[in-house]
Amino acid sequence: MAEYVKVCGETDIPDPGKQVFEVAGRFVVVFHVDGQFYALEDACSHDGNPLGEGQLEGFQIVCPRHGARFDIRTGQALCMPAVRPTPAYEVKVENGQVLVATQPKR
Repeated sequence: MAEYVKVCGETDIPDPGKQVFEVAGRFVVVFHVDGQFYALEDACSHDGNPLGEGQLEGFQIVCPRHGARFDIRTGQALCMPAVRPTPAYEVKVENGQVLVATQPKR
């Protein structure tokens, strides 16, 4: 069973919006889009650049360095230069608090 840690309150991230948190020794960017929360490792799979500094466009985050795009729901790389996904994390909301799994989805 996955372990979760509280990162923020449900209203702390605007919709749409994003914020970076440290979760179990890794930086994770949490997205709030259309009332749902998603989380990805805060690193582009192409060069490790922080995705949290990129532009959020719907359900896509654009890496600020080379323009690679990732689906925030799955971590899937959507265009070059990234060809590998970035790890995605389960997110749940309980009692108004946003919790992120300490390990990426398998």
